[in-house]
Amino acid sequence: MIKVNLNIVMAQRGMSSNELAEKIGITPANLSVLKTGKAKAVKFSTLEKICEALNCQPGDILEYCNEKSL
Repeated sequence: MIKVNLNIVMAQRGMSSNELAEKIGITPANLSVLKTGKAKAVKFSTLEKICEALNCQPGDILEYCNEKSL
């Protein structure tokens, strides 16, 4: 299972959903789908824009969780 920690990184950077959505060029609704972990896929170009806007690494926002560790 992949856990999305986007909310945590956004809070650490003091960035709102609307601000991030505008910076990376997606709708707030699509960002919400990503933040809640309901997205089936993420384009590398979108991931790159998120990392650039939040000054982070992909591993800061995406985490692999073993089913047994949940």
